[in-house]
Amino acid sequence: MNWHQLISAKRFGMEEFHSHRQENRSEFQRDYDRLIFSAPFRRLQNKTQVFPLPGSIFVHNRLTHSLEVSCVGRSLGNDVAKAILTHSPELQDSFLPEIGSIVSAACLAHDLGNPPFGHSGERAISTFFSEGEGQFLKDKQPDGSQLSPAEWEDLTHFEGNANAFRLLTHQFEGRRKGGFVLTYTTLASIVKYPYSSSLAGNKSKFGFFVSEEQSFQKIAGELGLIQTSRQPLKYVRHPLVYLVEAADDICYQMMDIEDAHKLKILSTDETKALLMNYFDESQQAHMQQTLRIVSDTNEQIAYLRSCVIGLLIRECTQVFVANERQLLEGSFEGALIKHISERPAKAYRHCAEVSFQKIYRSRDVLDIELAGFQIISTLLKLMIDAVTSPEKAYSALLINRVSGQYNIKSPVLYERIQAVLDYISGMTDVFALDLYRKINGNSLPAV
Repeated sequence: MNWHQLISAKRFGMEEFHSHRQENRSEFQRDYDRLIFSAPFRRLQNKTQVFPLPGSIFVHNRLTHSLEVSCVGRSLGNDVAKAILTHSPELQDSFLPEIGSIVSAACLAHDLGNPPFGHSGERAISTFFSEGEGQFLKDKQPDGSQLSPAEWEDLTHFEGNANAFRLLTHQFEGRRKGGFVLTYTTLASIVKYPYSSSLAGNKSKFGFFVSEEQSFQKIAGELGLIQTSRQPLKYVRHPLVYLVEAADDICYQMMDIEDAHKLKILSTDETKALLMNYFDESQQAHMQQTLRIVSDTNEQIAYLRSCVIGLLIRECTQVFVANERQLLEGSFEGALIKHISERPAKAYRHCAEVSFQKIYRSRDVLDIELAGFQIISTLLKLMIDAVTSPEKAYSALLINRVSGQYNIKSPVLYERIQAVLDYISGMTDVFALDLYRKINGNSLPAV
């Protein structure tokens, strides 16, 4: 792979209208702006990141997380571009200096396909089909329709990353061709797992549904991504995916710890120790001077968190630049964060262990996961029943409630199921809860 081909300003779905505009924004900055002003991005403000949505203490939601990931991604991209240009100055006239803008835009979009209630939402959808009431769809239906093996794999391994790619590229009813019409490179930079669901295995990770395979093939062919398998379809990652992934890895780890401190799940001493472990003694001594000046506890933690983020940006940049050849060959393995130097790597692993033990298994987090699982499973059951038995009176009421942008009345079974998943995964936590209550008769619309 080569940088000249990997970074393209061509827009997906609008190739025939592709032209260079005379304006101050680059095509990749236009991607960023298009995402910022979109309705799916705004809805992230009411989607759970890890902790329940805020009461008296404001913690991160999907929106604030995505904005912070975008900031870190921009820094990573700018630093990588600067480093590459020092040894490859001939790339100055290419789009390579735009890496920061591309990665920041891709970071904004990386969670757009996640359903409400965090990762429990993904699990609820997958298990509804694999071990829940949706298992009947694996068999031939009374009308003779049947899902293909590949379509069934899509449902039983539902993945937010693949759903984000669909959201960004699919032409929903009444919408323009190409979905968001983003640049090929921004779209490729979002796909962390560039292969079909049949390769997901137990990890439930893949990059595109059957319905979007041709779209990804088109993007991959244009950008020169290396194809490693035709059946099932598999490619190597676009190199910039590693920067998007690193920005996400850095942010969720650091911000979850800061949120846990605000919620008093972690003590101040525990939190300081976790963050200080990234640095050697001389660096810690310098940081202690600042801590003596700043007396506010939350500000102290914010300062230490910013120091760690800066360190991890430098570390991941060095790993990317040092392995540029392997990244372009498609032979690099693992996330950038897995290859950083020993001290920060050890500290990062320790943070991950503490997060799993004390944060992700905390009662508040488990409670929201349990509630989300029940809500999404119930909505799925009712909506799937409606699209498989549309002749029933109750089915008609539910179907008529769904926005016209979703192809809920398609003659194709798989497309109807996808429309249900598009509808439910696009909900905010509050909307899903409100609909659940109304359907169960626990609340009525205000008169």
